[in-house]
Amino acid sequence: MVLYRILAGFALLFCQTGWGQTEQNNMPPLPLTGERDTITVYLSLLPDGRYVPTSALPDVACIGAMPRWMKKEKAKWSRLRNAVYVTYPYALSASRVISDINQQLNHVHSEKQRKDIIKSKEKELKQAFGDKVTNLSVYQGKVLMKLINRETGVNCYEILKEYKGGTNARFWQTIAFFFGGNLKQPYQPLADDAEMETIVKEVERMYWPYGS
Repeated sequence: MVLYRILAGFALLFCQTGWGQTEQNNMPPLPLTGERDTITVYLSLLPDGRYVPTSALPDVACIGAMPRWMKKEKAKWSRLRNAVYVTYPYALSASRVISDINQQLNHVHSEKQRKDIIKSKEKELKQAFGDKVTNLSVYQGKVLMKLINRETGVNCYEILKEYKGGTNARFWQTIAFFFGGNLKQPYQPLADDAEMETIVKEVERMYWPYGS
């Protein structure tokens, strides 16, 4: 048993020595150092066989004044983000109410009963969000219309036309036009509204991390 260990030790030593010699023979010779070369540094071997001194420098942060165009983009993004955070809960509530109305109207054939259901839900929305929605800015109102479209799949003009009639929808479309809005505006998450979609998903991850 002892003899086996001695032979194994010699074999291991022989293999290590042979491997080291082979590797050294394939490596180019180290560069010569002079009497003034007193600082030890790492060396990197280039593909052409040359050695070059190598060192790792700490990261440096370069901070400068923000360009004007970047300030404008940041302000634009912050305004949109704030509007989405303010109006998205209203869009979700509107979507739930519209879904509830549709379910109730599925089995209603009386026009009077239909109007009563819509009026009841309209009153419910006004009591819950009337004051808050009327305090929105024009810009926030435009964002809200986009988000309602996102949540319901239908633009605000079609919603008004369905529940309040074509005359009512055209009236509010005219009002929106004078304020630079459009009740028929689409929601395009892969085009014009890509930034808004990104912010909405941010809100969803924050408040509903495991799904709504």
